Amino acid sequence: MTFDAVCEFIGFTVEDVSRDYRLFKGRTRQYMYTSSASAYNTPPAHYRITEGTALANPYWEYSRNKIACEEFLMGKYRAEGFPVTIVRPSHTYDEKHIPLGIHGKKGFWQIIKRMLDGKPVIIHGDGSSLWTVTFNTDFAVGYTGLMGKRQAIGEAFQITNDETLTWNQIYQAVADALGVKLSAYHVSSDFLTAAGAARGFDFDGLLGDKAVSVVFDNTKLKTLVPEMATRVPFHRGVRIALGYILTHPECQVEDPEFDAFCDRVIAAQEQAKKLV
Repeated sequence: MTFDAVCEFIGFTVEDVSRDYRLFKGRTRQYMYTSSASAYNTPPAHYRITEGTALANPYWEYSRNKIACEEFLMGKYRAEGFPVTIVRPSHTYDEKHIPLGIHGKKGFWQIIKRMLDGKPVIIHGDGSSLWTVTFNTDFAVGYTGLMGKRQAIGEAFQITNDETLTWNQIYQAVADALGVKLSAYHVSSDFLTAAGAARGFDFDGLLGDKAVSVVFDNTKLKTLVPEMATRVPFHRGVRIALGYILTHPECQVEDPEFDAFCDRVIAAQEQAKKLV
């Protein structure tokens, strides 16, 4: 069998992509590897990210593994012409998910429930760092637009929306879509990471990704895929997602452990303020 394109979304280690290389060498015209924008230098030397930004992430093993996968595949391209295209999405979501800074082991619902119950919701840092969230249908335009393009072989492309928001704006948009008042409680990312680790929560993606301001320059992608655009800004995407989630009980998975964690962190922070 031969293929026009092989699309790899679940390759997380070099072992995964080396298996693909063995299977598809000489059998595909294009191998599209989904890496991650978290592979970029963290913290970045400049807030504006392009495909030329260096790759290095000392905070998150997930990202380091993605970098290793990219290096393996690009090595095969340079040595043998293996037809790889690297894709680097950032925080992508769909109608069944809400993109947030941190959540428990059972997903985002407990944060939505806290909003609905009028409880304070933790936002990392002071909430002013810049972030980009991309609805999956927008991502799909960029991704499918690269398929079959010879100019994309041996190249890397980031695929994100052009809309840039602060985390405060993201959480406020969620509260607005729910029709509730946001009770934001800001906690430092360092404290959250340490406190989460002590309680068995993996928040490595905070210091390794979400806590750092980034703005993505999609000029390179749009050169090959001029139809790429932000068609679903977050204020619309979050309403699409909540419209689905609130009518599908299977998406409403409660997480008492994470709820208790949030209460403990907030109580600890309030106690610390009294000692200052």
